[in-house]
Amino acid sequence: MKTQLTERQEEILLFIKQYRESTGYPPTLREIGKKFNISSTFGVKRHLDALVKKGYLNIESNASRGISFLKNEETLGKSFSERGGIFNKIPVIGRVAAGSPIMAIENLEGSIVIDPSFTKKAEDCFALKIKGDSMINAGIFEGDLVIVSPKKEASNGEIVVAMLEDEATVKTFEKKNNKVRLIPENDNYQAIDVTGRKDFTLIGKVVGVVRWIN
Repeated sequence: MKTQLTERQEEILLFIKQYRESTGYPPTLREIGKKFNISSTFGVKRHLDALVKKGYLNIESNASRGISFLKNEETLGKSFSERGGIFNKIPVIGRVAAGSPIMAIENLEGSIVIDPSFTKKAEDCFALKIKGDSMINAGIFEGDLVIVSPKKEASNGEIVVAMLEDEATVKTFEKKNNKVRLIPENDNYQAIDVTGRKDFTLIGKVVGVVRWIN
């Protein structure tokens, strides 16, 4: 039996694998179709049937998420991170204080998986966890993960991650009349004037927020 995969079959197989790793369960036929712009579930099923015949998958006919692997997943090829493929893994490093800043811990705490369409250069991005409430008016709350694109410059109104000495904080960037300030989005906090401060470093721009609803 021919077991070599076509490019599309391999993409679908890897998508199923990564989807299950990120959610804990396999995708439905409609979710696969949406991802690969396949208009009908019949079209998706044709690809899955081929993967079943080649010995990669098993499908329970009466279950909407009844896809399981038959082959050892180590044989499925390179990971998405190696391929730069369907999903991107973004490392989660340290914690960021949005309020009273705390020490930024520059070590890997884990990773999150997102669709690459949400970031232009996701391989360069990293995620930081918010602690505090100084950005609540911007929709950023304690416990959120902010996705950060490393930048050394910012425009007025952009939300940034800045280092002050060895501490990190999330604020809105403002530069007017050669004066640079970090503006909280909460009336209970004061702006921080960083003009000329040697301990101030801009480390990135916030490009997204991830939140889990319990």
